Amino acid sequence: MDHQNLIAIDIHTHAEVSCWNPFDNYGEEVDRAADKYFRSNRRPSITETIAYYRERRIGLVMFTVDAETQMGRRRIPNEEIAQAARENADMMIAFASIDPHKGKMGAREARRLIEQEGIKGFKFHPTVQGYHPYDRMAWPIYEVINEYSLPAIFHTGHSGIGSGMRCGAGLRLEYSNPMHLDDVAISFPDMQIVMAHPSFPWQDEALSVATHKPNVWIDLSGWSPKYFPKQLVQYANTLLKDRILFGSDYPLITPDRWMKDFEDAGFKPEVMPGILKGNAVRLLGLAQGKTPGSAPA
Repeated sequence: MDHQNLIAIDIHTHAEVSCWNPFDNYGEEVDRAADKYFRSNRRPSITETIAYYRERRIGLVMFTVDAETQMGRRRIPNEEIAQAARENADMMIAFASIDPHKGKMGAREARRLIEQEGIKGFKFHPTVQGYHPYDRMAWPIYEVINEYSLPAIFHTGHSGIGSGMRCGAGLRLEYSNPMHLDDVAISFPDMQIVMAHPSFPWQDEALSVATHKPNVWIDLSGWSPKYFPKQLVQYANTLLKDRILFGSDYPLITPDRWMKDFEDAGFKPEVMPGILKGNAVRLLGLAQGKTPGSAPA
């Protein structure tokens, strides 16, 4: 990624539509409930998303969520996203998602994706994938990520997926309590853990884990900055200023709206460049001669 020619790096964007796989409408009622919750039914293609970000000179990290075991829906191929990233390497990075229930087979896939497809990180969604992050069934995959010192984004806090459906579609919010990542951070110190979103209703827990464990970061995706909890802004301005990351959760929130609201959300001017780009440059190892997650100069 040519970060010097970008105004920001969005660490959290979703691939919504596959151009490789036939349309899979299994579980479409979950999509309709999510549309109602988020008040949006936008599902751009990967190509459309890239064009949107290129026009704005914003870099992006893109991934899908592999929840085939829990949700029964075919995932978007990690290889499809990786190919798009290779074709747009000046402004895009691909993360992969592997269902933790795949265990050692998932670990084999993770290694192949890193070595052959150029994957630079991973995404997990404990609520949608149906597991506690500290569950040892996921450890074979974590071990590969840790071996390559790559980042892994974990959804934390409330989830709009399943909201309003009978029994919440059977999805357990408790799986996404950020305190569950404390054990993961201890056991895999070379895996850079990114806690996604303001972690409502566990914001204080997220701040505690990130303050205590130097391999834990927070991305600010999924919310307009004007709604951020005040303690999150306080820590972003002080103790965690080097490990807070811009993320939108596109297409649920556009970077245009996020960055506009960010200007008036109480962040100190001196920390804003790091949040928008500088911290992601370090996390992703984009600075020359740096490894992912390295400390600021």
